[in-house]
Amino acid sequence: MSFVPNGLARAAVRFKPAAFVGTFVALAMAAFIVSACGILLETGLRASVPPVRYADAPVVAAADQKSHYETGSGEDRSDNGAPVTDRARLADSLVAKAASAPGARTAVADVTFPVKQGNKELTAHGWGSTAFTGEKLSAGRAPGTGDVVLAGTGARVGERVTLTTADGPRDFRVSGVSGGSEGAPTAWFTDSEAVQLSGHPGRVDAIAVLPKDGVTDATLKSQVAEALGDKAEVHTGDDRGGAEDPGLTEAEELLTGLGGSFGGIAAMVAVFTAAATVALSVGQRAREFALLRAIGTTPRQIRRTVATETLLVAPLAGALGCLPGIALASWWFGQLKDRDAVPEAVDLSVSFIPMAAAVGTAVLTALLAGMMAARRPARIKPGQALSEASVERLRPGWVRTPLGVAAAVGGVVLSGVAANTSGDDAANAALGVVMLFMLAVALLGPLVARACAGLFGLPLRGAGASASLAAANSRSNARRMASAITPIVLAMAFASTLVFMHTSENKVAENQQRDGITADHIVASPTGFDASTVREATGPGGGSAVGLLKTSVLLPMGSGGDRYLQSASTQAVTGTAANLAKVQDLNVESGRMDLGKGKVALDANLAGNADLKVGDRVELRLPDGTKTRPEVVATYERGLGLSQVTLGGAEMKRHVTSAFDTEIWAKGSSAAALKHLASQGTVLERDDYTTARSKDRAVQAWANTTMAAVLGGFAAVAAANTLVMTVLDRRRELGTLRLIGSTRRQVLRMVRWEALLVTCAGVVIGTAIALATLVPMMKGLTGEGPYIPPLLYAAFAGSAVVLGLVATAVPARAALGSST
Repeated sequence: MSFVPNGLARAAVRFKPAAFVGTFVALAMAAFIVSACGILLETGLRASVPPVRYADAPVVAAADQKSHYETGSGEDRSDNGAPVTDRARLADSLVAKAASAPGARTAVADVTFPVKQGNKELTAHGWGSTAFTGEKLSAGRAPGTGDVVLAGTGARVGERVTLTTADGPRDFRVSGVSGGSEGAPTAWFTDSEAVQLSGHPGRVDAIAVLPKDGVTDATLKSQVAEALGDKAEVHTGDDRGGAEDPGLTEAEELLTGLGGSFGGIAAMVAVFTAAATVALSVGQRAREFALLRAIGTTPRQIRRTVATETLLVAPLAGALGCLPGIALASWWFGQLKDRDAVPEAVDLSVSFIPMAAAVGTAVLTALLAGMMAARRPARIKPGQALSEASVERLRPGWVRTPLGVAAAVGGVVLSGVAANTSGDDAANAALGVVMLFMLAVALLGPLVARACAGLFGLPLRGAGASASLAAANSRSNARRMASAITPIVLAMAFASTLVFMHTSENKVAENQQRDGITADHIVASPTGFDASTVREATGPGGGSAVGLLKTSVLLPMGSGGDRYLQSASTQAVTGTAANLAKVQDLNVESGRMDLGKGKVALDANLAGNADLKVGDRVELRLPDGTKTRPEVVATYERGLGLSQVTLGGAEMKRHVTSAFDTEIWAKGSSAAALKHLASQGTVLERDDYTTARSKDRAVQAWANTTMAAVLGGFAAVAAANTLVMTVLDRRRELGTLRLIGSTRRQVLRMVRWEALLVTCAGVVIGTAIALATLVPMMKGLTGEGPYIPPLLYAAFAGSAVVLGLVATAVPARAALGSST
């Protein structure tokens, strides 16, 4: 069928543009969502960081920054791994292998780690790295064993300085200085000593390979890759930036997750809502199509007219929707950077691909929805078309109804599944619940609307003539009511699920912190504390203190072939289990705390989701990706508020970039000990402390709120758009009411009652869907029911009611004004 514009379609768009405004808005909003998510997805796929430290090292070898976890076999084999939580490192024996490549002039082991001079933090390296970073001595000589070269500290050659490393304080002789007293404080040791002092003996961050004269980067890369085999990844060009900043891998996962996973849900919701709006617009013109059929217009001409109208409206709507989509993606990306979830050097990728996808989605959505909606008025007999145009068809669709019932049954079944699982399995199942119930409401819309009109209309029958007429109107125009209810249900269900999931987790965490923190004081420092400072925190008064290194580990979750690696907040303890028990009440559920080598204690919910119990071995991936299998010696109940994994500090400190404890928890310490601690960090009273959430949790909480705002805002606009369309389509009806004697106030009151009925029905159904999702989800994630702040819920519900009243009152007044 040709879609060449015909005169009828052009005339409809030209002389009745108001009839297409609602469709235009819905399609533009769909393109807005699709383009924004598409830009984030493309950015995640193309993300790169220009090298800074390795700018003059043409070839860099580094470890794979992803911890792999393969499940299944054969064609069903899949990798459900995750980025390491710190930095994966290489064995230093690979330096010699890289240097043996035929085109290599030299290979330099590169390490970066923190050391402390008093309360000042310095960044430390091996002196050999200056071969590609370019630092030069301004005085003195290169370091030897027991020496250090300093920059930015004001030190002079020949001085003795005390530097605190992962192994504790140690004296060094300043053999040279680089630059002046300005710039970032930096220390250089001999290459071999730097590897030892880094806290990762036998491991290096990366290997920089410098070429012989005349050897190209590509040639050297292939030679080094052959020399190292599968022990390392070899990078050139902008790929070197990823080796320099391992956070790029995590950022790529986050961006592709937001753009792909959330983008898929958001795009589906947007397309579905836009399709419903297009179908409503076509359905509102049933009288027009019936007249066309009565004067001899063929079904093919009707379908062609609808398709042509779509092609006249949809491309422009899609193109205009991309403009705010770019703005949303840019804002979202900037917010992720501000939260350190994306490296500062990563740029937003904006190309024609997401825009083309957004415009194409808008056009295809409008075409399919319009053709489906026009199918019946195009094929039925002219007389029957005129009859159905005046009275709404009551018989339910034979395709929609069975599909809607199946979706509702699937939602009930999946809700039961979610209630009987735990952890992320419950969360994933619960997200399926909300999608299935939303699909059921959309497919069974007229039946749901008729039921709501009958139920909510009962109290209206005795509330006066306007209220009674509103109830009757709602019952007899169920399809129109359904088109208005669906976006309100969408807004309430998705916004409530995403926001109240966050409030529920926060409430549980706050309660666990309140009950679990028994320390008198907590000291935090951005530069950290060494083991001697932790010992001094006890003081001579017989108090108790432990140092906590806050980090994350990966461990397998799920069951069967759906197992995957998930990050869990972790505390590595410097001190004894007895002292830990005095400053933290983890509420041990089973087993006994033991911080010895090869021992680990887990949060009870985390252990349940991983199918672990006391005495089992758990396959942990430490922050640098190292695999270990400690024995589970205890499970406890307050992991969400404190830490989900607890183990000894000695077990952890060889596997993180900074081995300094991030916090000291003390109880009964002397005033002198507290004064000493106050000089090194911030001392907090028990009531002033809130456990800092991991970056993952903080970003996830913010992302949930943002997603709720995006989806809720989209649904709110869709709801307002639909309500305006339905009211403006009733000009004839409202005018007739005025002609038969109804006052303007009575008609407006009737419209307000109808709006209240629609919004209340949408709020109730959306709340029910959110509860059916949240209850099993939170039982699995926290072991408790959802926490719904009354004022926040009232704000959601009140906003929906106000939106409904405003979106109907304004066009109703305009319609009455034009009909009198």
